[in-house]
Amino acid sequence: MTYGAQTGPEPEFLTVRELADLLRLKERKVYDLAASGAVPCSRATGKLLFPTREIRAWIDRSRTGGETRLVPPPVLLGSHDPLLDWALRQSGCGLASYCDGSQDGLDRFLSGEGVAVGLHLFDPASDAWNVPQVAQACAERDVVLIGFATRLRGLVLGRGVDGVASVADLRGRRVAPRQPGSGSQRLLEHLLASSGLTLGDLTLSSVARTEAEAVQAVARAEADVTFGLQAVAADFGLKVSPLVEERFDLLVDRRAWFEPPMQRLMQFCRTAPFAGQAARMGGYAVHDLATVRWNA
Repeated sequence: MTYGAQTGPEPEFLTVRELADLLRLKERKVYDLAASGAVPCSRATGKLLFPTREIRAWIDRSRTGGETRLVPPPVLLGSHDPLLDWALRQSGCGLASYCDGSQDGLDRFLSGEGVAVGLHLFDPASDAWNVPQVAQACAERDVVLIGFATRLRGLVLGRGVDGVASVADLRGRRVAPRQPGSGSQRLLEHLLASSGLTLGDLTLSSVARTEAEAVQAVARAEADVTFGLQAVAADFGLKVSPLVEERFDLLVDRRAWFEPPMQRLMQFCRTAPFAGQAARMGGYAVHDLATVRWNA
């Protein structure tokens, strides 16, 4: 075995750099794997060392179809959803979350940084949600796309703001945008283009990185309007001009689907308290929860 420029007998322990070379990963990813407990390691010397024999056994256990398959950390990535965020806490499933938009989450999921990703990506060419993008990105992946909810999205109006019923009415308005690559921002840009507008025709406030932040900007009068969820607008008593009923799905690592964290989450989502919360929040339909939307 060769690590960098060194050759010779296999060492008893590997350093972070040596393990990164072996797995063909960046050193940052090795630190993440160690922090999550995904790989066997030792800190006895004050620095991370990885017992070579245990690493070899770990790689063998992770093989699927003859290829090395790393176990992703128990993190849910992707788009922010208030109902899902509530369910993660209430279920006690043990999943952490890192939500910074659909495209960011999909990229991180494909890099092995989480067990699932929340998506609401619209494909104008097929007039479909999530399936076209997932089918293209995950054809060779052991994953499944699961339905979570449909959500009502529209133009959330600030107090005293009127005359805004469609994206065509946004010209010159102060709009709270989402981050590039987020499902809502991509959809807004598509709707603007369909109306002959671009983001340059709007006055944009600071970027909001979650659904809640976008509506909060309108509630604080930092913007006149945002393209947000009815469920969040209701919390602030703001009016909504509804435009789209969108699909919010979960793309899940197939092996992680059968592990306790994901199963505990989905079991909770089938309970009366979950259905009651969805009804109280408004703007949600959860009748097709856990249905298979696409299978690799």
